[in-house]
Amino acid sequence: MAVIKFKKDAGAKTPCYAYEGDAGLDIFANEEKTILPNHRARIKTGLYLELPRGYVGLIWDKSGLAFLNGIHTMSGVIDSNYRGEIQVVLVNLSSKPIKIEKGMKIAQLLVQKVENVKLTEASKLKESERGEKGFGSSGIKAKSITNLRTNLSNIKDAITK
Repeated sequence: MAVIKFKKDAGAKTPCYAYEGDAGLDIFANEEKTILPNHRARIKTGLYLELPRGYVGLIWDKSGLAFLNGIHTMSGVIDSNYRGEIQVVLVNLSSKPIKIEKGMKIAQLLVQKVENVKLTEASKLKESERGEKGFGSSGIKAKSITNLRTNLSNIKDAITK
C-alpha cells in the first residue's frame, strides 16, 4: 500500500473513503460557489498532495452528484511532481444553478500506479483486426446469437472446403 503525504488549508476536509473497499477517496470543496447551467467553475479543495513517483491521482465524478444534479468533473490528472492545491473543474450540465457548498463532496480521487513509456517513431505500425475503426465502429447494440451462429457456420464451411 502506498503512503501519501498531504497537507491542507485551514477548514479543508481530509479526503476519505466512504466505505471499506472503495476505489476512490472522496474530496471536498473548500469554498462556496454557484455554477450556472451550462457553465463550469474551478473549485478549491484546500488539499495538497505528495504522490510517490510512479503514481498518478485521477479525478473522477461522484456518481450521485452527476446523476442527481448533472455535475460532471472536467479535471483529471495529478502528476506525482505537482505540489499545488488540488482544484476540481466542475461543469453544470443541468438546467438549474447548482450551489457548491464548503465541505460538500465534489469528486473522488483514484490513486494508481503509472508506467512511463519510451516512444519510438515508426514509418509503419503493425496491422490489427480493428485497424483504424473507431467512434462507434463496434456498434451500440449487442450482436445477436443468430449473427454469431451465421458467422461460425461460415467459418466452419470455409475450413471444411
